[in-house]
Amino acid sequence: MYKNIFNSLREAALVKNNQNTRRIKGEPVPAPQKPYPADSQLIALPEPDFLPDHEVSFLELMELRSTIRLYSEEMLTLKELSYLLWCTQGVKAVLPAGVTKRTVPSAGARNALETYLYIDKVEGLASGLYRFLAIEHALLPVDTSEGVKDRLRKGFNKINMFDECAVTFMWTAVLDRMEYYFGGRSLQYIFLDAGHVCQNLYLASYTLNIGCCAIGHFNDEELNQELDLDGAEEFMVYAAHVGKIR
Repeated sequence: MYKNIFNSLREAALVKNNQNTRRIKGEPVPAPQKPYPADSQLIALPEPDFLPDHEVSFLELMELRSTIRLYSEEMLTLKELSYLLWCTQGVKAVLPAGVTKRTVPSAGARNALETYLYIDKVEGLASGLYRFLAIEHALLPVDTSEGVKDRLRKGFNKINMFDECAVTFMWTAVLDRMEYYFGGRSLQYIFLDAGHVCQNLYLASYTLNIGCCAIGHFNDEELNQELDLDGAEEFMVYAAHVGKIR
């Protein structure tokens, strides 16, 4: 099974030209962010310009970066969450043709990832599922109803980390954004981009004494369903738990 998937990806990646991409055909450019209802009550996050700077030794950061799987009951502040979101998907500029320049690299500046969050321990925020709107630097509440944590829990295998952490980051990919430009190489670039984003989360977390654990082993179908994704045009790619260190 996996060999067949690998061979299919390899065959698509070996195509030397992209005459069939929608960009070459002159079709409309995909939006750089998923839409949301005009009457949505967004939650503004502290502006990046006003976030505190954290001086660290670069070599120390490289040496001491580690995966943390145990978290305390201490809550994150809204500024800390804003800082982590800015470091992982912050928009520095919105350019023509669906291009956004962000705090992480992305193939062709396509930035196909969306950030969903299960927030459990952040001061001033109700527990629930949110989506980060990178262009507005704001949170869009998706589901804060009772039981959402239990439904999302089915998507994870290490339940203790999901239960104990302050926030679970869930990155989904909107295939259209990458495929528009790169055609058959899109999946390779999407997964590379996800690695860039999560590495920034690790490094940013360290500067705040926040623990981080990347999660690649999750239950795709359950999480796609709970996030209302079709699993083909948009799908789960990566996740991470963060929380204050015990």
